[in-house]
Amino acid sequence: MPLLTIATFLPILAGLALMALPDRSTRTAHAVSIAATGAVFLITLAIWARGIVAGDFAQVEEIAWIPAIGAAYRLGVDGLSLPLVLLTSLLFFLSALYSARIGERAASYVVLMLMLETASLGTFMALDGLLFYVFFEVSLVGMYFMIAGWGYEERQRAALMFFLYTLLGSLPLLLAIIGLYLGSGTFDMRVWVEGTALGGLPAMLALIAMLVTFAVKIPAFPVHTWLPAAHVQAPTAGSVILAGVMLKFGTYGLVRFAYQMTPEAFAQAGQVILAFGVVSALYGAFAALAQSDLKKMIAYTSVNHMGYVVMGVAVAALATEPRIRTIALDGATLQMVSHGLVTGALFFLVGMLQDRAHTRGIGDFGGLLGRVPWLGWAFILSAFASLGLPGLAHFPAEFQIFLATLNGMPWGLIAILAIVITAALYLRAIAGVFLGEMNDKWAEMPDLDQREKLVILPLLVLTVLIGVAPGWLIDMIHTTMTGLGN
Repeated sequence: MPLLTIATFLPILAGLALMALPDRSTRTAHAVSIAATGAVFLITLAIWARGIVAGDFAQVEEIAWIPAIGAAYRLGVDGLSLPLVLLTSLLFFLSALYSARIGERAASYVVLMLMLETASLGTFMALDGLLFYVFFEVSLVGMYFMIAGWGYEERQRAALMFFLYTLLGSLPLLLAIIGLYLGSGTFDMRVWVEGTALGGLPAMLALIAMLVTFAVKIPAFPVHTWLPAAHVQAPTAGSVILAGVMLKFGTYGLVRFAYQMTPEAFAQAGQVILAFGVVSALYGAFAALAQSDLKKMIAYTSVNHMGYVVMGVAVAALATEPRIRTIALDGATLQMVSHGLVTGALFFLVGMLQDRAHTRGIGDFGGLLGRVPWLGWAFILSAFASLGLPGLAHFPAEFQIFLATLNGMPWGLIAILAIVITAALYLRAIAGVFLGEMNDKWAEMPDLDQREKLVILPLLVLTVLIGVAPGWLIDMIHTTMTGLGN
């Protein structure tokens, strides 16, 4: 049974079926959304149960598409893509549950979300360069309309900024894909990841093109400026998907394309890439500290945490010992997953708070922990995870990245200062919103309802589980990263 294909296209088929139904009421639309995304999540668990193999792609599904140019419909998974596929299906399912409150043009909203899930899963599982680019670009359309149609006050401007940045930023990747095709005669990414399609100057030019595209998508300093506006103006589920899933397109591409397909050029540019990672980590932390808007603060922490991923991949390229390279890549991939869980939880919680108070300003609250303990303790746990507290999801990821950096490029450890800044900004937010004297304005604020608990609890459980016992996830990642590190 072609589980990868079913998981990829089931969402968009469900969306098309919804548009064909005579009854496209709000209730029907959300029922279709929850059923489809829930089914996809179960299918991805079955894909996980089938397993992956060391040093190669598993469960490959391949059909001829454009034989004349060597393009085919190819899907597959490995230890880099499978964790992100599982993360994607989980976050879309939880987003569908949370979005059941949306009543305005619900059918259109659901179709866009389901189209976006298809594009996201396809991006992570595609093994054909042309197919990858199609999925990569289609995702922009879904998120653009989600922000523009269901966002907040300045949604039109934020959506346009997001679309222009990411569309123009993706054009260099198309040139790199064409270059890899010319060097290999095929669009088969399995051939490209051998790292022999390009060499010398063509490889360096392709690498630069890839770095431009993926830096915008990550986003890394200084091409990050679209992110805060997009996050702040997006609906809550849009922010969760953008941070938890779509930012990973950039870090996934950094490993799959830049690191694997142009390894020699990447190593030559490794010091510069590491410097951008360090600057992004520090800048993201300091910029987040300066924010008074909770949602914008969390958006800037994404720049910080994605900076750590860039550092890990750069250290892997620069390290001379296979063991250090593997540790760095394990940590970078684990950070992608942990960031999706933790930041997804934080955006959900801020959205829940905004639904109740219609404001996100840290200074607008105070003393809420006694009034909304479920929301308060969930936020505190997620905040502690985001600042890297041992026993929670970010710690094993960041520990591996900094351990590899210490052994390979110790000057990069200056980025560890960002952890201190992140701790300061989250402690300030916790104190301002949940501790101290309660503002009487919020004396009747309701705590999380059952549906909201159902949305947030899986993320909190996984945050703790990965922090306490990360072996099950690291083993999956390590299956592939051991080969990449050698």
